[in-house]
Amino acid sequence: MLLTEQEAKAITDKLLSMVKADDASVSVGSDKLSHLRFARNAFLTSGQRMGRGANITVWIEGKRGASSTNDTDDASLKTMVEQAEQLARLAPLDREYLPTLKAQTYKPVSGYVEATANISSTARAKAVGDILAECEKSGVIGAGFHQARAQTGASATKNGNFEYERSSSVSLSVTTRTADGTSSGYFLRSHYDVNRLDTMRIAREAIRKTLEGRNARALEPGSYTVVLEPQAVADLLGNLSFGFNARNADEGRSPYSAPGGKTRLNERIFDERISVLSDPWNQEIPGSQSAQGGIPAQKIYLVKDGRLENLIYTRFWAQRQSKEPTPGPVNTILETSGKTSTIEEMIGSMKRGLIISRFWYIRSTDQRTASLTGLTRDGVWFVENGKIQYPVKNFRFNQSIIQMLAPGNVELVGAPERVGGSESGNASLLPALKLKAFNFTSQSEAV
Repeated sequence: MLLTEQEAKAITDKLLSMVKADDASVSVGSDKLSHLRFARNAFLTSGQRMGRGANITVWIEGKRGASSTNDTDDASLKTMVEQAEQLARLAPLDREYLPTLKAQTYKPVSGYVEATANISSTARAKAVGDILAECEKSGVIGAGFHQARAQTGASATKNGNFEYERSSSVSLSVTTRTADGTSSGYFLRSHYDVNRLDTMRIAREAIRKTLEGRNARALEPGSYTVVLEPQAVADLLGNLSFGFNARNADEGRSPYSAPGGKTRLNERIFDERISVLSDPWNQEIPGSQSAQGGIPAQKIYLVKDGRLENLIYTRFWAQRQSKEPTPGPVNTILETSGKTSTIEEMIGSMKRGLIISRFWYIRSTDQRTASLTGLTRDGVWFVENGKIQYPVKNFRFNQSIIQMLAPGNVELVGAPERVGGSESGNASLLPALKLKAFNFTSQSEAV
């Protein structure tokens, strides 16, 4: 069973009562995970896992030790505390140690739904069965992963802070292919409320991409105008708000660094219609009530109307730089202050370019310019004079996110929707984008 607040408080209190160290931070959590996997138009595996665990970090004379356990009986907790204290006595001085937080006030977040935490196996099997029937009807081969998760957790400090929260999530990804393996489609969506996950939409979008991607042609790599569907945007920008690290910027290791140890704060870096923010209480994508370091979360703009509004200062770096620590981020939201456009309107306005469904195998190539490389996958189409002409084989890309969102390169912005990165799985609130130029460096024969 998931830990209640009372149970979690009892365990954290017990842990802190065992501590002999000068300072300590403890946490305890419980997790319930279930899944149904399918492939080749048939059910494959299903299962459920439940677990509990605890962690502790202690400081003795400024030296740090940490330990964890997946067993919360008294003997295991005592062993964990003793192990952390033993390690602290052997450790070098923790030069970034600050006393743990005193009591904080947290505003609760509504990101938990009981129906998601206790998802019906029968309803899930029926939903996936309907997807498999749709794949058979359309003549494609389907595979996918339906997963639900519920978590509760608490943390506490020796200096009197305590916080507890719970969350739930459910996601479905569907990949479909033609029988000869020459065309594929993919679609992924998630929500914290299982009743708001449209499983048939996910399946039909994946199937549509597969059927419309047959007989793809090769195009030369180069710089193209593109329409990035929300999935493609999520693959590139899903963790964007977590990259505004003040220390990296101050030390010259960030795209937000400026010469002479300065930063680009208040400089217009992105298109003036674009804002990037974190909002724990957003109804579509609620975040955590607790931000980095246990600081109470707040709504915070990282970019406002294209200008760099805030950088994220940890408690240590804030003290070093004589600043206030920054509460956030806990999720990623990209919104526009201008008129939003549909994907159909973006395509209709395109003289010559590409539609990109998704990116894959994405890796960082230069932290200072926020440059990424990776591959397109599961649907690329060539557009000319506002009409889709034919599907295109895949490309490798090399692209700076800063250049991608720079003034003059963003032509149209869609309405944000909840979408998760296909590699990270983390959900964000992101729009489709029409970009003037995006750099494709080579062809890829992979489907």
